[in-house]
Amino acid sequence: MVDRLMATRSLPAVSTLTATAIVVADMIGVGVFTSLGFQARDVPSGFALVLLWVVGGVVALCGALCYAELATMFPRSGGEYTFLSHMYGPAVGFMAGWLSATVGFAAPVALAAMAFGQYAEAVLPGAPALLLGLAVIGIVTAVHLRGLSHSSVFQVGFTVLKLALIVVFIGVGFTRGGGQPIGFVPRVHDVTQIASGGFAVSLVFVMYAYSGWNAATYIVGELRDPQRSLPRALLAGTGCVVVLYVALNAVFLYTTPLTELAGQVEVALIAGRHVFGEAGGRLVGLLICAGLIPTISAMMWIGPRVTVAMGEDMAPLRMFARRTRNGVPTAATLLQCGVASLLLLTQSFEAVLAFVQFGLIACSFLTVLGLIKLRITRPDLPRPCQTWGYPFTPLVFLAVTLFMMGYLVAVRPFQSLAGLLLMLAGLVLYALATVQRRRRA
Repeated sequence: MVDRLMATRSLPAVSTLTATAIVVADMIGVGVFTSLGFQARDVPSGFALVLLWVVGGVVALCGALCYAELATMFPRSGGEYTFLSHMYGPAVGFMAGWLSATVGFAAPVALAAMAFGQYAEAVLPGAPALLLGLAVIGIVTAVHLRGLSHSSVFQVGFTVLKLALIVVFIGVGFTRGGGQPIGFVPRVHDVTQIASGGFAVSLVFVMYAYSGWNAATYIVGELRDPQRSLPRALLAGTGCVVVLYVALNAVFLYTTPLTELAGQVEVALIAGRHVFGEAGGRLVGLLICAGLIPTISAMMWIGPRVTVAMGEDMAPLRMFARRTRNGVPTAATLLQCGVASLLLLTQSFEAVLAFVQFGLIACSFLTVLGLIKLRITRPDLPRPCQTWGYPFTPLVFLAVTLFMMGYLVAVRPFQSLAGLLLMLAGLVLYALATVQRRRRA
């Protein structure tokens, strides 16, 4: 363990700014530009719809606060793989790592690359969407293979561009929009809307859009002064996204009739036409394309770090732990690039993402539950950054996460069962590897 930590500390240090950019880029994907239409269909209230994004942001901040405590307690890259290994044993940690290293990051990368190709095709009619998706994965991978310094510049630069475009859209929308018969001040009937089943179900989709708030924990071992920079990156990144999400959805509602948004997927394109005229669709398509590049980059950066951590602990995976002089885990990065490209080519990643969601949410649930467990069983452990608002903070996160898992089981029982089987497969593989290791010993 000491050797691993020393090797990690010898890597080029990642700044707080870069870590924050990773959080922001990983969170802001396609979800915020597409999910409002489904919410507007079930919750026809401006105040209630904006409140949805506020509540989702509060839950995401609760998760970030919990993960900040854990990541500063165990400052080793790997995210849930590292946390669950300390909390419940290496078998449970391997299960989480198995999910992340196989399809947990590769499927979202493929989904983002497909969306990039589709929106690029809208901007440039006739452009080959599939080839563009494969190209963006390849280009981003090539940048990350050059070293951490190149990765940092690329990540920060494109994230700043993404934020600038969103801020411009919000500013122009509030300036030129308006006149829609919808208000953001609470009314009497809003209480009924907030207490409805539609509000609860819509919160599930909002939380999907907020996923990625824990991104910096996957590279905590590479951060400069992680006890200070990690909490700042998680909270600053998540807080920034909460503000942008609330403002962006308010602009959608402020500029576009609710009837045009309800039930629609491409709400950003619809709102873009109201803000910028007929050219709005292409402008919004360009915005989303530019925004998806840092999202793919963030996942191509942090995903391989899980494989690296597993390779450091398990001899059969040792090749994935090797790094270049620039600190790049070449084999792990190429593995994720290959899996994501294969999923994009086979067009099967949406099905993979559907059943892997249950497992990923379950891992987050177990991680925050483990925070409470360690508070009770190991109060002696150093906690450089303690969770603000404990125990209410983790309890809020656990309640919403448990509801999300229950919703998935009720609405997608087959996919949830498949996700559970994928988790069990990780446990079986770990057991087989343990038996083989004992026989060799």
